Amino acid sequence: MKRLIAATAVATVVAAMLTASAAQAATSASCSLQPGSVLASGAQNNGGITVGWPPQNVGQPGPIFGVFKPGQVQLSTSFTSEAYSWGATNHGWVVQGDSLYYREYTIDIMNELLPDGPAENQPVGAGWSNYKAVEVSEYANRTTMYGLRADGTLFRWSADRWLFKKTGAAPGFAAVQSMALISKTSTYDTFLANTRGGALYTIRIPTTSPMKPIVKPVRTRTWQGFEKLVASKCGNYGTLLVGIDKDTRTAHWYAVGHANGTATVINHLSASGPSFNDPVYFRWGGNPGIDPLNGD
Repeated sequence: MKRLIAATAVATVVAAMLTASAAQAATSASCSLQPGSVLASGAQNNGGITVGWPPQNVGQPGPIFGVFKPGQVQLSTSFTSEAYSWGATNHGWVVQGDSLYYREYTIDIMNELLPDGPAENQPVGAGWSNYKAVEVSEYANRTTMYGLRADGTLFRWSADRWLFKKTGAAPGFAAVQSMALISKTSTYDTFLANTRGGALYTIRIPTTSPMKPIVKPVRTRTWQGFEKLVASKCGNYGTLLVGIDKDTRTAHWYAVGHANGTATVINHLSASGPSFNDPVYFRWGGNPGIDPLNGD
């Protein structure tokens, strides 16, 4: 609940901060981002699932018990929540052990897990224990999965639940510590990534083949402390970014203007904690039609 209160407080000032800091950013907007997490118990924390624009909370803030087995999840993509008057259907991908799984489930309005259908927990394939980041971009009819392997190779797949087709790979990302999706369009996806050396970069990945990422520096130092970055749209072209420092169990909120290399405006908004001690963090989003990301 402390996290939800902190995120709500930040949301009230983000639009004004973005307006003051970048002409390209929003003049007014309702901005909200509550990092989701998977607890050691296997519960999935929804923090009040945010859907729509402006965002709306679905269900009660707090954990959804029984989504995963205790201690199994090592990585998670963003999870999509499709809201209804009686609750929501949620889906995404997680790494459990050496396998990637597609997980889909339904909750009622009180966050109670309803009986699973045939898409309960389907394995995609093995060999995922040596990945350090996974993310999915859902745009219109395109679903693209990205995976950053420990050796620094960034992979791309066309995804359909548990059916994957590799569409590209690129080496050279061994220093990357965390990646947050900030843009998804018909022609490219863009990540904001921090490195162990403290740099912050944008990684734009055109949807064309062969896969050729375009990397641009945003900052050269001070960003090494975050083990996880989570981002959400704010305004027309801005981003609300959360950096989670697992060593201090704190989170920092930033208003980020439209990506423009080292000229990108970044304002630190707030910090909260030390309550961010869950094993796995991810982003909650709505279905592609109501979940735009326009940060680049």
